[in-house]
Amino acid sequence: MSVPSFRDYLYPPDHPRVAQIRGLDARGYAEAAKTDPFAGPMIQGWAAQYPEPFTGVTSDGVRRTGLYPLEPAPAGEEAPAAAMTAAARDLLAGLTPAQARQLRYGVDAHEWQSWANPEFLQHDTGLRLDELDPDVRERILAVLAASLSPAGFELVRNLMRINGFLGDLVELPQLMNEFSYNFALYGEPSETAPWGWQLFGHHVALNVLVAGTQMVVSPVFLGAEPDVIDAGPRRGVAVFKERIALARRLMQSLPGPLRDEATLFADMQDPAMPEGRLHPGDERHLAGCFQDNRVIPYEGIPVSAMPAAARAILDELVADFIAYLPDGPRTARRREIAAHWDETWFCWIGGWEAQDAFYFRLQSPVLVMELDHHTGVFLSNDTPAPFHMHTVLRTPNGNDYGRELVRQAVHRHAP
Repeated sequence: MSVPSFRDYLYPPDHPRVAQIRGLDARGYAEAAKTDPFAGPMIQGWAAQYPEPFTGVTSDGVRRTGLYPLEPAPAGEEAPAAAMTAAARDLLAGLTPAQARQLRYGVDAHEWQSWANPEFLQHDTGLRLDELDPDVRERILAVLAASLSPAGFELVRNLMRINGFLGDLVELPQLMNEFSYNFALYGEPSETAPWGWQLFGHHVALNVLVAGTQMVVSPVFLGAEPDVIDAGPRRGVAVFKERIALARRLMQSLPGPLRDEATLFADMQDPAMPEGRLHPGDERHLAGCFQDNRVIPYEGIPVSAMPAAARAILDELVADFIAYLPDGPRTARRREIAAHWDETWFCWIGGWEAQDAFYFRLQSPVLVMELDHHTGVFLSNDTPAPFHMHTVLRTPNGNDYGRELVRQAVHRHAP
């Protein structure tokens, strides 16, 4: 089977999908999107969900407690709090008073929940990178670099570059460019007290909380349309190839009956799906933006039923998903996930061979991990394709945004 090319699905320059919004920047499109037949209903739905107080994703509507104790990280699992704090303080030193006021929120502010992954700007939280001087942008990127692994930082930067590549391809560079992202700071940068930062925009959303030596990076949304840069100075950039190959290998390694049991629906747009299972923006994703309190029941097969070879591949897949974490927190997160293998479930939608598009979810009391191939948004494919994907990672039962660590810290220091 030939590999489908995203270039087969480029809209003509005069097509209404792109021509009608040409020349708009993020703020102009934020208004236009409200009446767009595709974006408008999503915006309305998400606007209704945003005000909800945070409780956290659960499997049954009952939040499980005791999963995330606030305590010093074991040796080798420490967060890079000193480097993060230094980078954040350097950023603040380079801002005007007005910029600093716009950038900063309380560590437990509701604005954490304002992130979104589409190209339209629904919540103008913090500062927007493409409106800043290059020096301030570089200081923000330095905060990212201090907080992420080198591989994680490079992946985020490549996704931002792909966004710029897409903007150039469809002649919408004001709307989609390498820096069309919002950045916010929560709390006071400190090596001991909880604080964090947030970056979000088209196909990239990171929520990072550090509390002394502990670190939570969640929710995370990373995606791409297309998944490669095939022209220009960044030619050769490609993302998620190993992740997708590992997922296919995992399904191939399962015995037939177990694979069938894991597969919820054979087709990505299966007529057997119940009403509401396909979201116009999230498609098969359940844990995307504004889903902070969603109830997501376990589905598919227990990981404990997988043969050893499949478990080994699954471990590689998890490692690839959390590779954005620096060494210490990555070790801590792998230990946390492995401690709940006996309560972890895996499910699949779609095919698993050759160039089949697919969705999968790995879920436990401490993890929701999803990958979904999507239809086109700025490409014209009307069925899911392997060159457009979304990935989501959450920390259920109350520790998205490190909220459970913040709650314990506030309680500990209460008079």
